[in-house]
Amino acid sequence: MADVASLPYRLGVGIVLFNDQGLVLAAKRIDTPGDAWQMPQGGIDEGEDPRSAALRELEEEVGTAKAEIIAESAGWLSYDLPEDIRAKVWKGRYRGQKQKWFAMRFLGRDTDIDIATTHPEFSDWKWLPLDSLPGLIVPFKRPLYDQVVAEFLPLARRLAGHPS
Repeated sequence: MADVASLPYRLGVGIVLFNDQGLVLAAKRIDTPGDAWQMPQGGIDEGEDPRSAALRELEEEVGTAKAEIIAESAGWLSYDLPEDIRAKVWKGRYRGQKQKWFAMRFLGRDTDIDIATTHPEFSDWKWLPLDSLPGLIVPFKRPLYDQVVAEFLPLARRLAGHPS
């Protein structure tokens, strides 16, 4: 197996989808054991810009395009895959993911969200406070989620009608 330090990161996007109460969509992955919840995320296709990828991934993963981008992370955030799953995920070609994160305002109704997509990734979804998500994600993504929360929590508070 290749030395992990020599492996590249897979480029991807993450989506912080806010409802009108300032809560964030979290979904439970079909392929992850236990009670792990995450925000929608996915890869950037060749030739695709990150903003377009985020909008496409939102529709592919949660079945809606009823959202607008309202902010993006200042930089790229990354996580490394644990050694025990690295060979299985993306056929061992990547050490982890480097992601650009986008905050989006949900413009639809809850009934517009449909996780029973063509290629379902989630078994359930719910709205949660943004700062609760690091405690619900798989442990190896927790530092990245801490960074996402730190960056977007002031926005979540404004959307919820609370001062920063």
